[in-house]
Amino acid sequence: MASQFVSEVNDSSFEKEVLQSEQPVLVDFWAAWCGPCRALAPVVDEVASGHQGKLKVMKMDVDANSATPSRYGIRGIPALLLFKGGKVADQIVGYVPKDTIERSVAKVLETQPA
Repeated sequence: MASQFVSEVNDSSFEKEVLQSEQPVLVDFWAAWCGPCRALAPVVDEVASGHQGKLKVMKMDVDANSATPSRYGIRGIPALLLFKGGKVADQIVGYVPKDTIERSVAKVLETQPA
């Protein structure tokens, strides 16, 4: 379910793609059977396209990957985790409007050195 601006990430690529990323990374934890996850997908795509070059956006299917979601205590989906410098900078759980995600992203991006 990745798009032009959103890439898939899995347990084995998480370290390299997310934790070692130079840019902040928004990870969308989702599953195919989750209605709110599917509803949130186009919103996440919009956020990704709006921050192209400043923010990496990845999706992780929690059914196919169990190590990473349990490592970060993902109990409910959709869950969005914002990583910066290999650490969780912010977390959003459940379906939220785009401006909630944008505020969270802006907070993380504004603390980035120019």
